[in-house]
Amino acid sequence: MAGHDDSSVSEKKSNDISDLPTFNVENMQSNMKVIYYSRTFMSIIGGVIAGVLGFTSLMGFIFYFLVMAITSVGLAAKAGFSVHSYFDSWNRIILDGFLGGLMSFVLFWTFAYDMVHIF
Repeated sequence: MAGHDDSSVSEKKSNDISDLPTFNVENMQSNMKVIYYSRTFMSIIGGVIAGVLGFTSLMGFIFYFLVMAITSVGLAAKAGFSVHSYFDSWNRIILDGFLGGLMSFVLFWTFAYDMVHIF
C-alpha cells in the first residue's frame, strides 16, 4: 500500500494552518482499488465456501458479515494498523465495498449450493 508524504513535518509554528496531512491522489486511488479487489475476491471465496458448507438463509448472511469483518481486520493489519498513513479515515478500510461484494457473494453462494446440494 502506498502512504502519504511525511516531509511537511519539519517545523511547526503556532499560527501555521498547514498541519493537515497531505495525500497523494494516485496512492489513495491505488489503495482504494486494493480494498475493492480484496473485498470482491473474499466475497467470491466466501460465497463458494458458504454454498459448499450448505448455509441457508440468515446463516449465509451472518457468514458474509463475518468474512467482511475478517477482511477489514486483515486490511488494517496490512496497513500496520496505521490507517491514517494510507487513508483519510477508518471508514475507508471498514465500510467501503462492504455492500458491493454482497451481490458477488450471493451469486457464488447460490451457484455453489446448487452444484453441491441440489445437483
